Amino acid sequence: MSISRILLGIGLAVALLVQSGCGSSAKRGSVETPPADEIVDGILYPDGNKPRGTIWDIFRSREDQGRIGAVNKYIWNASLDTLDFLPIQSVDPFTGVIVTGFGTPPGGGKAYRATIHVNDPALDARSLNVALMTRSGPASAATVRAIEDAILTRARQLRAQDSRL
Repeated sequence: MSISRILLGIGLAVALLVQSGCGSSAKRGSVETPPADEIVDGILYPDGNKPRGTIWDIFRSREDQGRIGAVNKYIWNASLDTLDFLPIQSVDPFTGVIVTGFGTPPGGGKAYRATIHVNDPALDARSLNVALMTRSGPASAATVRAIEDAILTRARQLRAQDSRL
């Protein structure tokens, strides 16, 4: 074997030893860093007198992002499914209001009209308000409660179908 091959082998061995020594097996503690907003505010306002609002606030994330006009999609779709026998007059998904015209349920004799308000993104009974009218006045509380229960049951079914996917 030539001397150059021996020196090359020794050089590679030394390089590998040096490189393996660079990585330390000792675990280091996590480094606490402030959020980017605090760092930027510290640079822009070193004295700590940050104004209440700036033009740059439109680029910052908001706590209630996506909550404006948000309704629970399961309750919304369940309301439309359950009351599909009523003709829809207007819908507003931003405020969560569905207004229907008069319609007769299958197998029923009375005509009903409904106004549904979905006021929360949570799948909760408190998120749903139903106002039911007949041609002669307000519907009975038991009928309204039965419609609300049917809508909430259908909303749970829709959610269960989504979770299986």
